[in-house]
Amino acid sequence: MRLGLALGYWGRGPDPRHLGLAREAERLGYHSVWTAESWGSDAFTPLTWIAAHTSRIRLGTAVAQMAARSPAATAMHALTLDHLSGGRLLLGLGLSGPQVVEGWYGRPFPDSPLTATREYVDVVRQVLHRRAPVTLDGRHHALPYRGPGASGLGRPLRPITHPLRPDLPVLLGAEGPRNVAQTARIADGWLPLYWSPLRTDLHAAALAAAPEGFLVAPLVRAQVCADVAEGLLPVKAMLGFYIGGMGHARRNFHADLMARMGYEEAARRVRELFLAGRREEAVAAVPDAFADEISLVGPRGRIAERLELWRAGPVTDLLVTAPDAETLRVLAELV
Repeated sequence: MRLGLALGYWGRGPDPRHLGLAREAERLGYHSVWTAESWGSDAFTPLTWIAAHTSRIRLGTAVAQMAARSPAATAMHALTLDHLSGGRLLLGLGLSGPQVVEGWYGRPFPDSPLTATREYVDVVRQVLHRRAPVTLDGRHHALPYRGPGASGLGRPLRPITHPLRPDLPVLLGAEGPRNVAQTARIADGWLPLYWSPLRTDLHAAALAAAPEGFLVAPLVRAQVCADVAEGLLPVKAMLGFYIGGMGHARRNFHADLMARMGYEEAARRVRELFLAGRREEAVAAVPDAFADEISLVGPRGRIAERLELWRAGPVTDLLVTAPDAETLRVLAELV
């Protein structure tokens, strides 16, 4: 099981600790460092900055949002950064949800998310393989475009730049069972958002068709600390925001996942409180047990013991969100 450092996306501004943590992770032997995006900082620019200050660590997006760019534009980002970094990029993609896709990117959320994802990956792969001009008679992504307003002058193209690695790994963030099953068929890896080593059977059927070498790379909050309850507070705050706020009362993929993991009533309560503006109560309503099983928090000995559960399952890469270099060091020593 390899280690990755998950830096996420910026808050109010760039985090001055991120570059130092990335360089320390490389020094400690971490395999990868990952950035994200929501509706603020983008995923690729911070990775480019990190690439310029490191030499070996792999560079991943977890995740770059599909609605933010056409698939051809995303492939251009990927092949460019892969060249500049000497072949270190891992391209993680995610569909996001209706609130972000329609509210921020001004695009309709696809009525068939599985089809939209499959077409997106198809175009990215075609660009990176550069075997022929890119064409797709897609429902959501058609190249050349021949829909409303088209001039009729579009023609198939292939990238001017020869990609460094035609087989650049593509990973997908997926939550629903059918989405995870498709990910196992069309991608090189899966980026689970909430992973519990106690519930690996939840995804066993969906991952059954995964090929050899398929990556399972969940994000996990880790912190070496004496007080477990205190260490879980940032995990509960994150869960309260995602389960309560990153979705609509009628459609929230994060809350649905929490329900499938056995916490349906708690997920409902968190959403109700958050949507009512009672955010502190929403965070407090996140069960400690749920926050604990998807994270690695506590004294070194406790983390070492719990790591054995993560090793026993299909996880290939542990993408660690850690607030300090000491936690990174302890995990490197244990893993």
